[in-house]
Amino acid sequence: MTRHEDREAAVRRLLDTPHPPVPRDLASRAAARGARRLRRARRVRGALWALGVIAALAFLVWASTVRPWEAPPAGTTPPLEGW
Repeated sequence: MTRHEDREAAVRRLLDTPHPPVPRDLASRAAARGARRLRRARRVRGALWALGVIAALAFLVWASTVRPWEAPPAGTTPPLEGW
């Protein structure tokens, strides 16, 4: 037998064996599970967007109060020479 014939015989043996019965409500259960996964993913995505918006607003409030782009005030005064 060639390799192709061996494969064909193996496939025929698999197809000839009786398969277990499929539950009648399998499609409805799969659809319900998929709907739950979609709802959960939508909630997680919404929560991440809300968290991102809150983080951006917190950063804007912090930046407007601290003003990190300005130079910090000098800790000491320069010496007064030449007066």
